[in-house]
Amino acid sequence: MMIEPPIDELEKKAGGNKYILSIVASKRAKEIETTRRTELATADKKAISIALDEIYAGTIKPSDIDD
Repeated sequence: MMIEPPIDELEKKAGGNKYILSIVASKRAKEIETTRRTELATADKKAISIALDEIYAGTIKPSDIDD
């Protein structure tokens, strides 16, 4: 079973730190849920999957998420 995007590549995008990756992904997923509720209702992806795709693509970086 192949997981996309690969966790190892996502970890590299977060500076090699899985903790930072999980924090950034969860914060971005919460932002997506609050701003795109109607879009998520019809989408086949969950907010966390969209957030991880954005991190993998380089659209979102750990420094982009506020504390």
